[in-house]
Amino acid sequence: MKPFTKIASVIFGIIALLHLLRLLLHAEIFIGSFQLPLFISIGGFVITAILSIGLWKEATRRQ
Repeated sequence: MKPFTKIASVIFGIIALLHLLRLLLHAEIFIGSFQLPLFISIGGFVITAILSIGLWKEATRRQ
């Protein structure tokens, strides 16, 4: 068991869920006067979900 890998997987999973929530709710994010486009969250969701799943598989793999 690799506890730090599982923790990282859970953190990436939470971030992926936050990106998905932003997409579903059409939440706006502003950095100064710049509005962050929604398509950024599509990439953020896909990347963090893949990392989360990959790290979870790595942590639970038997040697």
